[in-house]
Amino acid sequence: MSTPILALVLLFLAFIFFFRSGRQQKEAGLPGGRVIYTDTNGWGKVEKPLFYAALELTGKPDYLIEKNGQIIPVEVKSGRAPEAPYDSHIFQLASYCLLVEKTYSKRPPYGIIHYENRDFAIDYTRELESALIELLADMKEDDVKRDVPRSHEQASRCKRCGFRNVCDQSLV
Repeated sequence: MSTPILALVLLFLAFIFFFRSGRQQKEAGLPGGRVIYTDTNGWGKVEKPLFYAALELTGKPDYLIEKNGQIIPVEVKSGRAPEAPYDSHIFQLASYCLLVEKTYSKRPPYGIIHYENRDFAIDYTRELESALIELLADMKEDDVKRDVPRSHEQASRCKRCGFRNVCDQSLV
């Protein structure tokens, strides 16, 4: 094969790979930028968890995107979007924002929750950070209690709970 034809074939293949990677990134709900961390097998090896010793907080965001010198955590959810993100999803994302700040010494201005049909950009404010730290303290306190009342009224959650067999407050 002659050199000009080989060069054209390689250029064509590079274009196809570039186009497919952009489409794959968009389908995953990722903003533009460079993927620097992933917890999904589809993009490569799974990274080690982020850890913040002072709060004993560990987490593995689905993606971390570096864009314009900022690191943006992205959490991908498998279902259709609710009207507004669930509090538990917001706090999960806030945990990743805190972990990014402590691991990379860069405070994310926001994070993204990606649902099947919609994305939510959640501002990582000082108020959200404070609410997260308070929630983590409450959880740590509850962890040592013997009697913690259940925190929901949804039978479907009870049905899937790993503690259902030993819970004296089971709904099912």
